[in-house]
Amino acid sequence: MPPHVDRIGETRRPVTAVAAAERGATRIADRVIAKIAAQAAREVLQAPPRDAGPPHATVTVHHESARVRVSLELGYPCDIGRQCNAVRRHVAERVEELAGMEVPEVAVQVERLHLAQAPGAAQGRTQ
Repeated sequence: MPPHVDRIGETRRPVTAVAAAERGATRIADRVIAKIAAQAAREVLQAPPRDAGPPHATVTVHHESARVRVSLELGYPCDIGRQCNAVRRHVAERVEELAGMEVPEVAVQVERLHLAQAPGAAQGRTQ
């Protein structure tokens, strides 16, 4: 193919298609996957206790697979198992959807339970 001449008179090489495998790769940082996982956990916990900290996630990525650990705080009383299962399911779905990674494991660690106070109840120790 002959070279092309642009408006200024400089010679340019013709554009050739590069196969997808030769273009390079996209790598998503572990901390980005951790932020996606923490946000997904927040989405599930619709009414967290007022004094609870936000969910925190750590991630280990190996090839196209991410193992996630989510630490969170829950209000009590609640169905802890149901809440943890909902967090596991949603975190796995969102990481796969947004980052394109398989998530074979989501470990949920409940760091603290916050006792729900009845309106007008005295602050202090529960006996």
